[in-house]
Amino acid sequence: MTTDDSANPDVVLVGGGIMSATLSALLGIVAPDWTVTVFESGDQVAGESSDPWNNAGTGHSALCELNYTPAAPDGRVDATKAVTINEQFQLSRQFWSFLVRQGLTGSPKDFITPVPHISFVTGEAGRNYMRTRYQALAAQPLFAGLEYAEDPAELDAWVPLMMAGRDRKQFMAATRSVAGTDVDFGALTRLLFDQSTARGVQVHTNHRVEQARRRRDGRWTVTARDTRSGERRTVRTRFLFVGAGGGALPLLQRAGIPEIRGFGGFPVSGQFLRTRSPELVTRHQAKVYGQAAVGAPPMSVPHLDLRNIDNDQALLFGPYAGFSPKFLKAGSFWDLPRSVRPNNLGSMLGVARDNIPLTKYLIGQVLQSRRARHASLTDFVPTARQRDWELITAGQRVQVIKKDLHGHGVLQFGTELVVGGEGSIAGLLGASPGASTAVAAMLNLLERCFPDRVDTWRPLLQVAIPSYGHKLSQEPELLAQVREDTTRTLELNG
Repeated sequence: MTTDDSANPDVVLVGGGIMSATLSALLGIVAPDWTVTVFESGDQVAGESSDPWNNAGTGHSALCELNYTPAAPDGRVDATKAVTINEQFQLSRQFWSFLVRQGLTGSPKDFITPVPHISFVTGEAGRNYMRTRYQALAAQPLFAGLEYAEDPAELDAWVPLMMAGRDRKQFMAATRSVAGTDVDFGALTRLLFDQSTARGVQVHTNHRVEQARRRRDGRWTVTARDTRSGERRTVRTRFLFVGAGGGALPLLQRAGIPEIRGFGGFPVSGQFLRTRSPELVTRHQAKVYGQAAVGAPPMSVPHLDLRNIDNDQALLFGPYAGFSPKFLKAGSFWDLPRSVRPNNLGSMLGVARDNIPLTKYLIGQVLQSRRARHASLTDFVPTARQRDWELITAGQRVQVIKKDLHGHGVLQFGTELVVGGEGSIAGLLGASPGASTAVAAMLNLLERCFPDRVDTWRPLLQVAIPSYGHKLSQEPELLAQVREDTTRTLELNG
């Protein structure tokens, strides 16, 4: 074992994904003199959830995701969550724009491109919901420009691939926003780390963090093993961030912080059907989200996405949920059982008891035949042929299990920032909307972990992110300025 006494960093980041890359970039603005070390267990950064084929790359801004606009029993649609997520994505757009102006390597089109976001439903109930949803969102400044259609002729122009062969007497409705984007979070992560390493951040790939222990002086001793040579490296740090995706939970458990007690993880894998057929891709230049099946988790909302990756276009349809006890795509089958502790056993059993329909749904998904998966696709693309589509496995997602105010275990579909050690350690748990709101998540981390420094940092952050500390939904002039600036800088004019 070696102790790197010459380079005990101010900050250690565990995980080489979009969260760590974003935090590193923010620290470069507010604390450029701090030393930062990154440990990534894979052989490259952005190899797990940030890899473009392991996520939908939707640039989640609630323009098309129906699970962010739930309907109440009386039919009213609540736009609160949609507005919040859109606000958060605007923070990301502003920060990326700032970095581009500061010389982020490459063109913005290397990681973000304009793609219309469309919501599509069928059936009379679906149409009624879509009308109400449109009215709720159209009243919000952040959703200005949202269009509504239910005429088949208009829908032909929006989604020609989905309309071919469809029964024209069927009730249909859709909304469209041309302000939507496709984001290659893998490319963005690599660009952010390239910029970080240029200013001295040390990024160590093939290094798995095995242990983190808090010292009496408040610092953390972090031990990482080189997965190629087996050599162990130990560093001491003032602040530790665990942004290791599904691997964050066991690391936080091993760190022994009381704040992680009661938390568990529910791993869900995903698969997609993919086509690179130029004919099909040309006829579907959009991202289209539908409604989740009854009993399906929110993350299983079916969608047909245009992806722009490495200057190539493809369509993804899914997701088809699956189950694996691994917490990472390159993880261990022992991840789930090893995460069970006396302090979270009750939460996990409670979730298992209260989510029997979800369990049945996952079992059904796992047992699906190729023909059944294709039948789901034909609900979206009636003329789809099996031979044009291949099945690919996407990334692992570990949904958060936590105790509610009554001490009962609940399954949470979202993200959770866990802070311990008087702000000296933080970890991010959960999944969607994830990468799209990385900037908002890391700003939250700075506020919670460094409350004594935030007031000093605020002016610097507002230069990079003009709406930081403001509500764009309540400040139309600022919203207009931000939209114009980010659209121009990120080259999102279509």
